[in-house]
Amino acid sequence: MNNAPFDYNYVNTEYATITPSTIHVQNSMLTAFFRKYLLQKALSIFKWEIPDHWAKDYFLYTLFCYGYLAIFNTNKYGVIPQQCGLMGYDIFYRPKNAVITNPLLSGILQPQIDVECVVLKLQPDYGSIMDLVNYYAGMMALSSETAETNLINSKLAYVAFVDNKSESESFKKMYDAIISGEPAVVVDKRNKNQKDAKNWDLFTQNIGSNYIVSNILSDMKKWTQMFLTEIGIGNANTDKKERLITAEVESNNEETVTMAELWLEQLQESCKKANNMFNINLAVDWRIKPVEEVKTGDDEDE
Repeated sequence: MNNAPFDYNYVNTEYATITPSTIHVQNSMLTAFFRKYLLQKALSIFKWEIPDHWAKDYFLYTLFCYGYLAIFNTNKYGVIPQQCGLMGYDIFYRPKNAVITNPLLSGILQPQIDVECVVLKLQPDYGSIMDLVNYYAGMMALSSETAETNLINSKLAYVAFVDNKSESESFKKMYDAIISGEPAVVVDKRNKNQKDAKNWDLFTQNIGSNYIVSNILSDMKKWTQMFLTEIGIGNANTDKKERLITAEVESNNEETVTMAELWLEQLQESCKKANNMFNINLAVDWRIKPVEEVKTGDDEDE
């Protein structure tokens, strides 16, 4: 571990990798599927008021995927947000300048933070939430892939023993007719062997004991609940089958809100700086305010 003091690059050198897991699902598109929707859940935590000429999607995805962005004034576009880099450091080892490159802006801009620009950051360490999103997307993709494989392996199947292609086609037609739901299927008696027995048999591997899809789907729900807890969206997040007691719900509410409140504090502080510097209307708050207190007592519902 590096020795203190830690500057803003600590997030890049010490602990926050983009893909923290070491096992990855084979179907990368499946991981991207879960990543897309988990990220949208994270974007839904806060409700924003931004200037009308800003692109809200660009603003939100830059902030949450990169962890920060710069707000500054331009001659052509007015006050705008832009993805940026960071350089230098002040007496407290915080970044001193933002580095902005955009082909529609002239040259490389390096405005001084809190003097010429405001850096809106999601977390104190300037980190994004993509390590969190990618971890849970990978786990959910692995679970989904396992469920799909188990579904395929749990199918009932028949194995036929034939002498030629003609017998093979006869068996296929018979099976298609049965599967399609025909009430009566006529089979050539020549499809029986010399001992007057059928030439096919059921191929199974104790499906009841091998079928684990329901367990995997339950685990996927738990992955989702864990992610929602991490990003500040309320949920029961419990394995208990019976009715929850008040103390358990209250405990989960506290766990859910803690980190999201830290994010909100960082964002509101930066919004205040931007409003004061550029005279704009930028604000953020809970979309759905978390439950801060759960009443207890005999007259309250558990």
